[in-house]
Amino acid sequence: MTQQIAVAPPARVEPPPEPATRGRRRRRAERAEARAARTFVAPAAVLLTVFFFVPVLLCFALAFTNARLISPHGPQFVGLDNFTRLFSDPLFWRSLRNTVFFSAVVVPLQSGFALVLALLINAQIPGVNFFRTVYFLPVVTSIVVVSILWTFMYQKDGLVNHLLQAASFNAIQGADWLNNPSTAMPAIIFMSIWQAVGFHMVIWLAGLQTIPGDLYEAAELDGATTWKRFRFVTWPGLRATRTFILVTITIAALSLFAQIKVMTNGGPLDSTSTVVFQAVRAGYEQQQTAYASAISLVFFVLVLMVSLVQRYLTRDKD
Repeated sequence: MTQQIAVAPPARVEPPPEPATRGRRRRRAERAEARAARTFVAPAAVLLTVFFFVPVLLCFALAFTNARLISPHGPQFVGLDNFTRLFSDPLFWRSLRNTVFFSAVVVPLQSGFALVLALLINAQIPGVNFFRTVYFLPVVTSIVVVSILWTFMYQKDGLVNHLLQAASFNAIQGADWLNNPSTAMPAIIFMSIWQAVGFHMVIWLAGLQTIPGDLYEAAELDGATTWKRFRFVTWPGLRATRTFILVTITIAALSLFAQIKVMTNGGPLDSTSTVVFQAVRAGYEQQQTAYASAISLVFFVLVLMVSLVQRYLTRDKD
């Protein structure tokens, strides 16, 4: 007897989808991705619109009116009257000089000191994480709290004067730092550098850790000294980092407000008044919304010009 072997029919091979079907599937996937992208972007777009674009447009519009914070009458168009008043205001020029002086001192000192700290804590030594935490601790503390503490420290019988007397064996009696026009701004500068240097130290440190170690090994084999390794390896490797730090420190320095408001309120004799402080005081305390908008507009142009000049000077010339 012959045994019959059942042979299974060949598997059915599905024909490839038509080009039109593949196109529809691809378009549906693209539309789904676009909807998901719009969903994720929508909250940020709403926040930017409400808290950035709308205030900026209002600032541009109100700067050319006589609007007040509380007024029974609506704003009226006055042209360039606010800017004419602003550029003839001695307080504005005093505030502008104070702002420029603060920025000119803080930007190089804070960035340089932050780089030194970053180089020190970049070494792989025991306990380095402790020093990183100590240096960064003032950054996570509220600037208002720091300003209040330093206000007490700068008093005539405060900690700063006690330390100076102890270090000089009573040869230096100290000063009333915040009530003296010649020492108020330097005192705020010192406190501001101490408070924010840790933030830029971390940025410098991140930049240092992106430099390949092979470059240092090659420089050491060539007999390069420590200074030459820094000059020809470290500093060129920090090009993008130093541009970012320079711009961020400058913008933060030009926007000085919280320390002034808490520690001196612009005094004594307007020796610590800044452009931002004058704008806030004019807009809220004096209720001159239009004049404050004009100050803010001039400040915006000033910051934009400084940022563009810095970006041009630090551009990649290659």
